[in-house]
Amino acid sequence: MRKTKIFLTGGTAGIGKATTLHLLRQGFEVFIIGRDEKKLKELLQNCKELGVEDRIAHELQDLTDQTALQALLDSVWDAHGPFDVLINNAGVGFRSVVEGAPHDLVYMTKTNLDAYLLLSSFFAKKMIAHKIEGDIINIGSMSSDTRDAGSSGYVASKAGIQGFTEALRKEINPHNVRVTLIEPGSVGTDMPSTTLEQEEELQEKHEMLKAADIARLISFVIAQDRRVNIAEIKVKPLRQII
Repeated sequence: MRKTKIFLTGGTAGIGKATTLHLLRQGFEVFIIGRDEKKLKELLQNCKELGVEDRIAHELQDLTDQTALQALLDSVWDAHGPFDVLINNAGVGFRSVVEGAPHDLVYMTKTNLDAYLLLSSFFAKKMIAHKIEGDIINIGSMSSDTRDAGSSGYVASKAGIQGFTEALRKEINPHNVRVTLIEPGSVGTDMPSTTLEQEEELQEKHEMLKAADIARLISFVIAQDRRVNIAEIKVKPLRQII
């Protein structure tokens, strides 16, 4: 039996990095996309220290370049596939559309939403064509429900992911492909404007999650019997009141 192969975006930092290392330790083969060469090198060093470097493959690619991404997907599937799991995780922060610059808004929507649609389309078609009973896992945010003032741009992208994921699940469940949405509350990643020391303090006070918490949830979703599709998970720090 071949090993389960996973394709993950935003794999060099935050939730993506924690998930990559967690899945590699569990014996999965993981292909990651990231956009920061320095962070990629740090991750690969971590993999070497853990003795799992033989199970990771990677590519530096900005997800907003959709032409290049589409060409990359075909070559990656041929060289490293077939894949059993897609984890759409890459994301960038953005606050209010009143305060943000238009070019930053477009970059955010292309990363946070458009890439999810493009990747899900590609992998769903491949899984159906190859009769792979696979998983598509989308990382969203509880901000899609809390809709806090000052975050209208970010909320728009995460609310889009929420609606898209539910509709996609109904479309491809009949082909034995599972679709799951994971919506975290506050998580210590590279995205928030907090220092490592501040994050550790908030986590100690149970007001912020660790990226590893989400990594374990992703692993839990994948591990379920094929008759089980966990449709949606909302997870927040114990003392984050939202």
